[in-house]
Amino acid sequence: MSLTAALVLLSLTAAPPADTACVVQRPQQMPAEGRPSPLDSVTFAVGKAPVKVCYGRPSLRGREMLGSARIPYGKLWRTGANEPTIFYTPAAIQVAGIRVPPGVYSLYTVPGKTEWEVIVNRSITQWGEESRYTDQVKAQELGRGKATAETLAEPIETFTIRGEPGTKGATSLVLEWEKTRVKIPVKPG
Repeated sequence: MSLTAALVLLSLTAAPPADTACVVQRPQQMPAEGRPSPLDSVTFAVGKAPVKVCYGRPSLRGREMLGSARIPYGKLWRTGANEPTIFYTPAAIQVAGIRVPPGVYSLYTVPGKTEWEVIVNRSITQWGEESRYTDQVKAQELGRGKATAETLAEPIETFTIRGEPGTKGATSLVLEWEKTRVKIPVKPG
């Protein structure tokens, strides 16, 4: 068995790590200190389980981003900056209808004007650039779901991910940036 196959098998069977610290994947090339898009995290409850999301927070700084050449509609996006957005769950959950067992996963999206595709993937070690989403990484997808995008009246300068409580243990994983808000449904699995 190849090392890659062994790592894929391990990622399918391993329990979530006890340490859910956000990991800087290329500290020599891009240290956490001084990044233009700082690494941040948010923890929210899904049922009684604490789900933690780690992500890079890019800012607009006068640029047009979503739907532009930088982050075009219909193209894969790492859902943040630098490393791919990663989430840890100690319990089974559903993300945009995708069944997700306990573990660590990356979250990618395909932005659209009114609807976003949500992708949950077992691969967490690749750099977040879309060109690094190889066939080997794609083969580790748990699935793809959909979430509705809405237009905001006032722009959000810095990309933000947060949890918004719902009913019966469900929540929304809310992505906000520029004049866009996307609510990804998350519920116990």
